[in-house]
Formats: sequence, C-alpha cells, structure tokens
Amino acid sequence: MSKNLVIVESPAKAKTIKKFLGSNYEVIASNGHVRDLPKSQMGIDVNNDFEPKYITIRGKGDLLAKIRKEVKKADKVYLATDPDREGEAISWHLSKTLKLEENNTSRITFNEITKNAVKSSIKQARDIDMNLVDSQQTRRMLDRMVGYRISPLLWAKVKRGLSAGRVQSVALRIICDREEEINAFVPEEYWNLEGEFDIKGDKSPLTAKFAGIGSERTVIHSEAELNEILKNLENAEFNITEIKRGERQKKSPLPFTTSTLQQEAAKNLNFSTSKTMRLAQQLYEGVDIENHGTVGLITYLRTDSVRISEEADTAAREFIQSSYGAEFVADKEKTKENGKKIQDAHEAIRPTYVDLTPVVVKESLSRDQFRLYQLIWKRFIASRMQAAKYETIAVKIDGNGYRFTTSGSKLIFDGYMSVYTTVDDEKQNNIMLKNLTEDAKLTLTRLNHSQHFTQPPAHYTEASLVKTLEELGIGRPSTYAPTITTIMARRYVVKENKNLYITELGEVVNKIMKQAFPSIVDVNFTANLESLLDGVEDGSIPWKTVVRNFYPDLEAAVSQAEESLEEIKIEDEKTDIICEECGRNMVIKYGPHGKFLACPGFPDCRNTKPYLEKIGVACPLCGKDVVIRKTKKGRKYYGCENNPECEFMTWQKPSEQRCPKCNGIMVEKGTSLVCNDEKCGCIVAKK
Repeated sequence: MSKNLVIVESPAKAKTIKKFLGSNYEVIASNGHVRDLPKSQMGIDVNNDFEPKYITIRGKGDLLAKIRKEVKKADKVYLATDPDREGEAISWHLSKTLKLEENNTSRITFNEITKNAVKSSIKQARDIDMNLVDSQQTRRMLDRMVGYRISPLLWAKVKRGLSAGRVQSVALRIICDREEEINAFVPEEYWNLEGEFDIKGDKSPLTAKFAGIGSERTVIHSEAELNEILKNLENAEFNITEIKRGERQKKSPLPFTTSTLQQEAAKNLNFSTSKTMRLAQQLYEGVDIENHGTVGLITYLRTDSVRISEEADTAAREFIQSSYGAEFVADKEKTKENGKKIQDAHEAIRPTYVDLTPVVVKESLSRDQFRLYQLIWKRFIASRMQAAKYETIAVKIDGNGYRFTTSGSKLIFDGYMSVYTTVDDEKQNNIMLKNLTEDAKLTLTRLNHSQHFTQPPAHYTEASLVKTLEELGIGRPSTYAPTITTIMARRYVVKENKNLYITELGEVVNKIMKQAFPSIVDVNFTANLESLLDGVEDGSIPWKTVVRNFYPDLEAAVSQAEESLEEIKIEDEKTDIICEECGRNMVIKYGPHGKFLACPGFPDCRNTKPYLEKIGVACPLCGKDVVIRKTKKGRKYYGCENNPECEFMTWQKPSEQRCPKCNGIMVEKGTSLVCNDEKCGCIVAKK
C-alpha cells in the first residue's frame, strides 16, 4: 500500500485533515514558514540582480529533520499550505529546503477544510504556481528593502528600536493626516429648530424639523437668524403642502470578505483586527464539535472576493426555505461591482456547513469563537435572503413661507433582517399616521431650538482604518491586521476607547518619512505597487522588473536623506534641571516612548526622570505653567505642572489669550482660537 505525506502549516489543521484521509496518509505541520531572509542583514544581493539569500529559520532544524524522515517513507508528497500567495511561497520553500523531487511532489489547495474539499483537492493536485510565489517574494523583498534601508536612519535621527515599513508608514501617514485635519478643524455654529404640531382628530403630536425658506434649504447659523425666524413664525398658520407615501427596500448584505469581517467584528463585537483574525483562523483550521468530531467551521479567512460556490449557495437557499419560508429566499446571487483585481480563487468567508447553526455549536466553542462564528453564519444566510421592505412617508409643512419636514418608515417585511441586523440598522419611528392628509388641520403647540457646532472628522478606529486602506488599494487581506498591530507595537499609535491616536513619537517618525521619503508614504505610489504585485501574480509582469525599478529610487532617496538628516541631527538639549545624584545639568533624550530627562554622566550616573515640556502658557486655574503630558498609553495632552493639586487639562493646545465673550480658556485650532466652552462658541483669529 502506497504511503502519502501531506504537509500543512498548523497542527490544528493537520489534526482536522488527518481525520478525512485515513491510514494511507500521514499529515504533518511545518508551523508556518521554514525559510526566510536573514535578520542580521537585508539578505538581497543587489549586485547579483537582486537574488534573495534565504536561510533556515532559527529553531526549525529539529522539525525539518522530522519532516525529512517522513518524506523518505512517502511515495507521494502533497504540499497543502494555505490557498494564497503566502501559502504558495511556504510550499515552495518547503520543496527547496526538503529537496523534494518534482515527479512525486504536488501542490493541493482547498478553500474549506471539509472531507469533500480535501479529497477533491487531491484529485486536482497541481505544480507549485511560481507566479504566486514570485508575487509573495517580491512583496517580501520590497518590504525588506524599505525596512532595512530606512530604519537605520530613524535610529540615527531618533532612537534605536524604531522601524519604517512600506505599508505601515503609509498607514501611519493616513492617521497623522486625519489628526492634523481634526486639530485644524474650526467648528461652525448652527441651530436646530423643531416644531410640535397637534393634528385635529389625532392624539399623537407631529414633530417636524425646520428645513428652509420656500423651496431652498436653509441652515440657521446664529441666534440672531434664529430669532428672526421665530419672530416671523408668530401667529403663522401651518398647512401640510405635500405627503409622499411609498415603499423602500434595504438590500441584504454581501457575505464577508476579510476587510468587512474585521469592520463588523470591531463595530458589533468590539474585537481588534488581530483578535478577529486569530479567532477566524481557529474556526477555519478546526474545532472539536460535540457529536461531529473536529470540524473546520468556516472557509478560508483571507479573501477579498464575495463569490460563493454553487453548492454552498444551494444549501443556504434550501435552509432558508425550510426554516423561514420560500418568500424569504433571494431571487439570484448577488455580486460586487469592483474595478480592482480581487483574489477570486477564494470564496467569501462563510460557514462550511449551514446546518451547523450557532445554537448547535455553541457549547463546543469559547464565548468569543461563538460570537464570531454566529456573526459569519448570520451574515452568510442573510446574503441569500430577500431585501427588507419599509413603508415610507415624507411630509412637508408650510408656515408663513417657512418649510418644516418630517419623514418616517415602518418595517413591513423583515427579509434578511429576521436573521441579521447591525448597530447601524435603523429603527422604525412613530409618524406612520394613518389619517394624515394634506387638508389636515395643524396647530403649532411648541417650537424647540438648540445650539450646535459642526464636528471634526472622527478619529480612525481599527475598523475605519481597514476600510480606508481597502478603498485606497493599500495592502491586501493578509496585511491589514499585521500593519495595525505593528504601528501600535512601535507606539506610533495608541488605542483609547476604540479610537486610534497618534503619539509624539509617531508624529516625529511621520515627519521624517514625509520629508525624506515622500514617495514611500505616498498613498497612490503604494497602491500602484499593489497593482504591480497583482501583475506578478497573474504572470503579466516579471518580478525582477518590479524590484529593479524600485530599488534605485529608494537607494537615491536614502543617500540624499543620509546627508540632509545628518545636518539636522538632534543634539541632546541641556536643561536647568540639576541631577540630584551627581549635580550635572540634565539633558533631554528621545526614547521609544518620547522625550525624557537623563543625566549626561551615563553610564556612571543612570538617573532619569520624566520630561515635562512647558509651552509658555500659564494655567488658567492656578497660574502655574502648562506642560505637555502623556496618558499611560502615550497620547499627548496639556495639563498643569501642579497636577494632581490642579486638575486643568485639555487635548488642544491652550492659549494665553482669554475668550472675549466669556473670559474662558481659548485653544488653538489651525489659524484660529476657539473657546473651550462649546456653549460659548467664540472663534477669533490667532494674534
């Protein structure tokens, strides 16, 4: 009897697959990559047409020896690593490291770890796809070039331990640009005005918002404008001028891609991108389910396609018909219009078996595994269901030439919403008035008004950053989570209450990157590189062409930066603070977490202390100096040096100039000063 060896990436995957293949197959895990570029050097021979120098990863020797023993026993070797560029590259590295013979080695891939999918993949075994390998290899080399040529400059300019990256530096810039936009945002005043109307013959009052004068939409910018409108509405007669009734559909969602799964898991479950991917990996590789054994519960988790196999589509529709009724089944499969290339070899993320409902598997999963699986299962079933239908009404009311409007909707057919709803799904409101007609008599009972100010753009969250990266074409499904993890691990960015905030260190690194390497942090340049990598994958662009064109420009930018950055190298700044241990004047140093005070007598004297930078503004509460402080996570704010005795703090830089209207604190916003009290809303130009 012939002996077959299947090599996968993870032990969990090996355990699941072994169950399907029987005694003629041995399944062993490589635990990810076995070969990579060396850590001690760039590992790319630029003088030999950019040939990469691969070495065995430290600690993999014993594992490789074990795999070699199994290879010698086997008549046939199947490389079953993940079905993407990275997986293809791992298979290629395994074939090279293990010196596998081409005539008895094959590559197999499956989008889901089920018995049918695994057995079918063996029947469709193929050679390693070198276009996929070259695409991954090119990405790895470009990232290595950027990291190993630019990071040493950051060490010289700031401190060791920092890093630059081809994708991470662009993500950092996107967050910095948003932070600058927020800091420069000057709020504008506006007022809301609502009227409450009694309708003859109806007990429920009707609330409508002021919309404009005549047919034009009007925004109330000041209290003076509001008072003018209120004056003109005194004793006005109000009539309904238009009622529009109709029906609206809300389409069912598409099944999950990597990006949309990360976004929805963040919004609905409060999961970080890395946590979502870790849990999804567990669900994909296999979980022990009571009465079912080890089961791969979802399809492959790194995909930007929304395609679904015919078998899965049919199974979902049959499940919906039997569980909810024929009227809930969608008419046809939905597709996603997208000009960008997508990895359509993969399906969308879906449950492998629709009959393994969340209720069936709940007791076998951890709480977080269950919550993520339930999200994926519900989204997939919902994607095969009919749209939700609403009855709608829109009403226009006129009073002395001033227009008020109101609208409402009422859910009349649940459709997909009987299975899947999100935090964004609207609730029906209460104005579906059956007896509302255009000749209805209205009596104004009350006018409510409130002052507001326009809000700056929201800080990025992990979910919104992933969405932006995807829209801009930066990175691919496998890179979103590692990119965010890296910039947070480097302390360039911190997360507080879901929001991502730039740290002082992140600002410094971004400034250097924009100054010295504008193309590396250019969004369009990075997106174009992604499309070139796609070209390598489909065989239309030779991989060395991409590398040959990229490296000389990078090298020229590094050479120029080495000269210009050396001229503005930061020297340690002396202070008047005396080291209490040796009497020297302490100096300002820059560490991984920002500025700190250190004794220049190092290593003889190792005294350090926090550095509180004064901004030249007196505390408005106690008169002492305002200093730059940081939260525990590294986010910058302004507070009194006399803290905790004085509790003054603000996120925006305060000014010595007091508010001319209320004598309150003014903070800087771009070229303006804005009163810190939103109710005041005073804005003046900086002096």
